[in-house]
Amino acid sequence: MDDEPQGTDFLTDARTELAGMIERGFEHPSTKPVLTYGAIGAVAAAIIPFVGVPLGFAAGAGYKFYKRVRPD
Repeated sequence: MDDEPQGTDFLTDARTELAGMIERGFEHPSTKPVLTYGAIGAVAAAIIPFVGVPLGFAAGAGYKFYKRVRPD
């Protein structure tokens, strides 16, 4: 077993990925897929009456961001 607290690797990887996305913008390989899934989530949320579009966007983008950081 490793000595790191559980979750540290994910947080470090997520911070690195997000910093790269912010720094490189659309040149970063994760930016377009994350925004695409955010748009899909927003459209799906617009169809569902009790979910707001911003929540749908956040859910879609968050899901894809998580899958980019942890593809397993």
